[in-house]
Amino acid sequence: MRILIWHVHGSWTTAFVQGPHTYVVPVTPDRGPDGLGRARTFDWPDSVVELPPQRLRDTQIDLVVLQRPHEIRLVDRWLGRRPPMVYLEHNAPGGDVPDTRHPAADLPGVTLVHVTHFNRLMWDAGSAPTAVIEHGIVDPGPRWTGELPRAAVVVNEPLRRGRTTGTDLLAHFAHAAPLDVFGMGTRGIADALGIDPGRCRDHELVQRDLHAEMARRRVYVHPVRWTSLGLSLLEAMHLGMPVVALATTEVTEAVPDGAGVVSNRLDVLTDAVREFTADRAHARAVGTRARAAALARYGLPRFLDDWERLLKEVTR
Repeated sequence: MRILIWHVHGSWTTAFVQGPHTYVVPVTPDRGPDGLGRARTFDWPDSVVELPPQRLRDTQIDLVVLQRPHEIRLVDRWLGRRPPMVYLEHNAPGGDVPDTRHPAADLPGVTLVHVTHFNRLMWDAGSAPTAVIEHGIVDPGPRWTGELPRAAVVVNEPLRRGRTTGTDLLAHFAHAAPLDVFGMGTRGIADALGIDPGRCRDHELVQRDLHAEMARRRVYVHPVRWTSLGLSLLEAMHLGMPVVALATTEVTEAVPDGAGVVSNRLDVLTDAVREFTADRAHARAVGTRARAAALARYGLPRFLDDWERLLKEVTR
């Protein structure tokens, strides 16, 4: 099967393209948002093929994975036809939750696929057929060493996104343990939040270096208030890191008892960060359970099998 998909979400797509198909990603001369082409900071297999838009009309495409509302117009313009389509929704709804209507609710014949059950519950999909295929992770391996008694946080553009990503909570966590904040747009975060730079360091790393650096930290902190289930949380668990996270959106499903501390009480969360950074043996034991839980629920084989079943249903 030849599947047309835009390079929108690098981490998720890295798992998706491990399947048995050919994955066609549009590429434009400027490598802009609608033509980013193959990933440069993730390892993708040779089955991912770049094609310019002008060649798509004469290319066999068996299925399209939409991820943004305007992509249906690109399908009409670039392909001149509508193959079977699914709309993959990565995010929880914004705006007037829980009355936010999903763009795919008005696309006839399109199956809407959510990455969490929480998202499916919160989006108004109208009469559109819906499914949930939970995340899958390309296993980075049990790389945790915890050699640095510091906490790792992974968030992109924390200053712009503010309360959504719990950026204001970083000062609380920095009192409990020194933080290393990884991600795009983290430069100068300590100064912006008035945190002692020794207690909060920013790091902008490419993806292939991120896991190794995360795994050197004692604990992973997930301060996000409102988003879909962050892949960085699941990646931290795969690495064998203990996790401390807000009990919001899908987190309570993803982190079972014994795999970390999940709460909406700041005192409980900051106490947990202190405990993990102070006790490496305890952090190791909890991280081992976190990895086992992540492999069981978010392993790559289950993810690919779920997608294979859905793709066969949509294209038959």
